[in-house]
Amino acid sequence: MFMLFRVIIVFLLIVLLVACGEQATPDAEEREELVVLTRNAPTTLYEGRDGETGPEYELITAFANSVGLPVRFEVRDSVDEILAAIKLGQGDIAAAGLTQTAGRLRDGLVFGPTYQHVEQQVVCRRNNGSIPKNTDDLVGKKVVVIDNSSYLETLNTLKKTNQQLEWEVALKGSTEQLLEMVWKKVIDCTVADSTIVNINRRYYPELVVAFSLDEPQPISWALSANALDLKQTLVSWFETFSQSGELAVWQERYYGHVEIFDYVDTRKYIRRIKERLPPYQEYFETAGKEHDLPWTLLAAQSYQESHWRAKAKSPTGVRGMMMLTLNTAKSLGVKNRLDPKESIFGGAKYFRKMLKRIPDTVVGDDRYWYALAAYNVGFGHLRDARKLATRLNKDPDRWVDLKAVLPLLSQKQYYKTLRYGYARGTEPVRYVQRIRDYWQVLENNI
Repeated sequence: MFMLFRVIIVFLLIVLLVACGEQATPDAEEREELVVLTRNAPTTLYEGRDGETGPEYELITAFANSVGLPVRFEVRDSVDEILAAIKLGQGDIAAAGLTQTAGRLRDGLVFGPTYQHVEQQVVCRRNNGSIPKNTDDLVGKKVVVIDNSSYLETLNTLKKTNQQLEWEVALKGSTEQLLEMVWKKVIDCTVADSTIVNINRRYYPELVVAFSLDEPQPISWALSANALDLKQTLVSWFETFSQSGELAVWQERYYGHVEIFDYVDTRKYIRRIKERLPPYQEYFETAGKEHDLPWTLLAAQSYQESHWRAKAKSPTGVRGMMMLTLNTAKSLGVKNRLDPKESIFGGAKYFRKMLKRIPDTVVGDDRYWYALAAYNVGFGHLRDARKLATRLNKDPDRWVDLKAVLPLLSQKQYYKTLRYGYARGTEPVRYVQRIRDYWQVLENNI
């Protein structure tokens, strides 16, 4: 009887262990979907002209595709909510531009590989008192940061050596909202990641980076306890993604055009969107539709060319809204370069012509950048730059590589070996960068 009782107990224990095993974390290949926690912001996920997009959205989607998993994005209102949810296992991955800090590691958060570095920057506003140069200058100013953030952790560390340092904590909202409050002079300063600042200064040009709080810090995805099986897969994927050059392409796509900020130009541009663009907007919209181009991109290009002045003229003889040469205008059927409608439609037609000549191996928005570069410097020089890129073991089909090669067309050691010779190769790089910048600002101001 005793032996029978022991057998029953052992049997029940085995059943319990098997049941526990069935509830254990599934292997990566056994998952049915990937649940990703993020937030709605320009540096994470947002609704673009073709649907959902954004830096984190694109990275997660690329990873999920590599392991064959569908993604379900769950948007939270703040980093605080995301961190709380990932700790409770309400998602597999938190992809929200999360800084990997000592405090978060002590709290038990598990991070994947680093894919970006950012600086924590103190951001204030022009014409709203003196701009602080260090933490001592913050004393007496109204500084507000979001709750449970990496910024709060850094400030608490700094307070140990500066007891007078004070700040307020915003229990709700986002860093972007605090930046807007700084711009509106509701608060004096806030703290934000450099990536967030670089993008938002395009919308609020009076924002000023006062100083950085710390050295650059790593950005990573956070994993829930239910998704630790993914960590090694993530490590391997990020290594491959980086070595293939795709990570550099991703960085260029979202942040390559925001490295340089011109306060005066951006402020003037935002004003002219309201003052100068309206009479011509219908022309851009119609021309864009006719030639299958984003009208806002055409408008951004036109601003770079002429600042939306119908009678613009350069010393080299190009004229009008799209600054067409006389020969180009004739080839496009443009009779009067100073007629804004003719110029816009002619420019759109020429843009489409350049776009059709770009090889199919160039994909995504890079096709636009190549076409714009050709519009500016000529297709022959673009072809030379592609050949030179191949010669230098760079990828001729990626803008991140081509924009590094184009400036070499002004160096004799390179241009003398190329069919079309010398070109001021830095100009098309700046040209494309400015248009990308104008395009992003315009999209946010219409």
